[in-house]
Amino acid sequence: MLTWHVITGEYPPQSGGVSDYTFLLAKALAGAGDEVHIWCPRYDQPAPELAGVTVHGALGRYAPSDLWQTGRELDRFPEPRHLLVQWVPHAYGYKSLNIPFCLWLWSRARRGDYVDLMVHEPYLPFRKNAWRQNAAALIHRLMTVILLHSVQHVWGSTTSWWPYLEPYAPGRKLGLDWLPVPSNVPVAHDPARVAAIRRRYARGALLMGHFGTFGSAIAPLLREILSPVVRDVPEISVVLMGGGSQAFREDFIRQDPGAQARVQASGRLDEQELSLHISACDVLIQPYPDGVSTRRTTVMAALEHGRPVVTTSGPLTEPLWQASGAVALAPAGDADAFLRCLRQLLEDPDERARLANAARELYRSRFEVRHIVELLREKR
Repeated sequence: MLTWHVITGEYPPQSGGVSDYTFLLAKALAGAGDEVHIWCPRYDQPAPELAGVTVHGALGRYAPSDLWQTGRELDRFPEPRHLLVQWVPHAYGYKSLNIPFCLWLWSRARRGDYVDLMVHEPYLPFRKNAWRQNAAALIHRLMTVILLHSVQHVWGSTTSWWPYLEPYAPGRKLGLDWLPVPSNVPVAHDPARVAAIRRRYARGALLMGHFGTFGSAIAPLLREILSPVVRDVPEISVVLMGGGSQAFREDFIRQDPGAQARVQASGRLDEQELSLHISACDVLIQPYPDGVSTRRTTVMAALEHGRPVVTTSGPLTEPLWQASGAVALAPAGDADAFLRCLRQLLEDPDERARLANAARELYRSRFEVRHIVELLREKR
């Protein structure tokens, strides 16, 4: 039995991608027989109970006093303590500029703790004429230097992060490994309910879906694709899934009132209902401005459910997406190419069936949560 101390800025009941990931990780490690301690902020509502998992809310607001208290509690555990840090700079308060937190991890490493870093996102990019973001981006890089001189091993949600990290560890040979990010939407099996959802949205036609948060980076891409689909492909109905979907739909049909009957939104759904909605779709469109990558949990949900996916390739897209043949790819930022790819798929049921099978196989062989446990325990 191994003991893990997982440090995270998000954990249920707080929502978020890192929260979902950490919960799945804790459950899988505990299911393998390990002892898991979650160190996170203190929330008003209790965390879900998992056998073998203890949740400590000692991180509070990440103030120096909270870090000191967390350190005292950690010191009660026998050495060597293995800290697995879920890293995205925005998760640790102080408007993402928490240098004391990074120095605290450095001090823990100096005391003999073994520190692993799981990088979900490394730092903000620099932007032209955006001095506030650029100042934060500079501080993020300083934080990265501190972190990379504190850790024994670095994991990443995508191998595309390696060129972002290596320049900030001069003089160190980093241990860098990819760690899969699984779907956070377990597959629910209820064919009758899936059929009812199809009848509600598809009305006898093909049903196209999109699952996401409808944030500012992806919403314009989605709008650019949906407008010509609704205009030119009358056999398609659309269901938008996830938080923000209803607001996006309202804005979309204000600009295109003729789409009202064809474009529907589910709003936020619980895990089971979301799974059944995904299963009801004939195809999913998942455009990303920087390209599909292994850090995208929304595309992981589509793969696990065996849904044909049209997505984008970009600077963060790893070679496995092209090599696997499990998704249909169009260049990021090229709406015309995306539409051509989508239309070809809609007209070819055999290709949709092939993509569905390839998606399931890719997920099973590379992304199931058991692979996370195997990789982490192998490095211990």
